[in-house]
Amino acid sequence: MQIDEVDRDLLALLQENARASAVELARRMGLSRTTVTSRLARLEAAKIVVGYTVKLAGAVESALVRAHITIACHPKASGGVEAALKRIPEVRQLHSVSGPFDMIAVVAAPSIAELDALIDRIGALDGVERTTSSIVLSTRIDR
Repeated sequence: MQIDEVDRDLLALLQENARASAVELARRMGLSRTTVTSRLARLEAAKIVVGYTVKLAGAVESALVRAHITIACHPKASGGVEAALKRIPEVRQLHSVSGPFDMIAVVAAPSIAELDALIDRIGALDGVERTTSSIVLSTRIDR
């Protein structure tokens, strides 16, 4: 499916506020509510929009200790490691990457102690060969 400029504008507004009503989106875009609703339905049917989420307030998010954990897996174990990581709520994102590591997990924990325990938990998963962690000190760009 081709995404046009109107779709991109709609997606940008939804990324800004996924709870915005069709009426609010239509007003901000200068379109009818029916047009916005049908475009959104089309984007959902095409699996371009696959869900809606909650974005935490800056104060709540900044209180969390975030880290990037690079993970090297034993051969043919990445599927099991991915499934195990999916069940850990502190894992915010998981990227498959090239290079000496197989994956990068973006994690968030309430404290350094809990981050330390999380890193140990990930390192102990069946199929994980080794991990390396980098704690995020600050975020310079967040789009």
